[in-house]
Amino acid sequence: MLLNFNRSARRVLAGLASVFALGFAGTALAEPALWAIKDKDSTIYLFGTIHVLKPDTQWRSAKIDKALADSGDLSLELVGADDPAVMQPLVMRYGLDQANKLSAKIGPEDFKRASDLGQSAGMPPQALEMMRPWLAAVSLAMAPMIKAGYDPKSGVEGVLTREVKAANKPIAGLETPEQQIRFFADLPSATEIEFLKSSLKDAEGGVEKLDKMVAAWAAGDVSGLEAQFITEMKTQYPDLYELLLVKRNVDWANQLKTKLAGSGVSFVAVGSGHLVGAESVQAQLAKLGIKAERVK
Repeated sequence: MLLNFNRSARRVLAGLASVFALGFAGTALAEPALWAIKDKDSTIYLFGTIHVLKPDTQWRSAKIDKALADSGDLSLELVGADDPAVMQPLVMRYGLDQANKLSAKIGPEDFKRASDLGQSAGMPPQALEMMRPWLAAVSLAMAPMIKAGYDPKSGVEGVLTREVKAANKPIAGLETPEQQIRFFADLPSATEIEFLKSSLKDAEGGVEKLDKMVAAWAAGDVSGLEAQFITEMKTQYPDLYELLLVKRNVDWANQLKTKLAGSGVSFVAVGSGHLVGAESVQAQLAKLGIKAERVK
């Protein structure tokens, strides 16, 4: 059982960030949106990412490449999410509840749906039973993506990290691994179960829904992304929206304000869902007197 759980945990580690914001992409030729904030001696580029991609996805553009090349450092939501030595102990600590079965928390009907989805991705019911709802939600959110050929290793963050490391430039995280885990682990019980049920519902939407998100992202269609991601989440899951998007956007805006007070050029890449909508990172920056402009 532990071996099966470890396999599931590695899947979770690879795709954890994708739950926070648009974690899906297809193979469309892309020109994703890019923004910049500036002062007299600083420029910070803001790039909305897709965390999980098919290996043949084409998303690079001349303006993205130039912004990355001009930047002296890279900031991501999280550094170390692909390192089991860092993340797996946290998942084990905050994601398991061996004293209380998952099926007893969510009921037999939802547990069967979860089990069926998990088994399609090689995750046995025994592994699900000892997971807390949030961990099951994150694990199951990856199942249809992996089945459809999506690969966390091909995600934008992975590509950027490899390039920046090769150029010997520093990489930093806006959050720590434990912070990200605890966004889920500290959810109220009812919200945590709601999160799992929303994941099950989204999984049933299939590839068609993902393709719509892909098309908007690839075209740099900010309003389309907002309609397909933010509007639904804000309306149907307001508690999750506030915790997983709004509060983090406020924190990141404050971090960016501090960073802007320094000097030089930097590249900041976060999930695309954080850069759209009325409470986006850019909107939080505006409240701090900092204007984000889209790079044309």
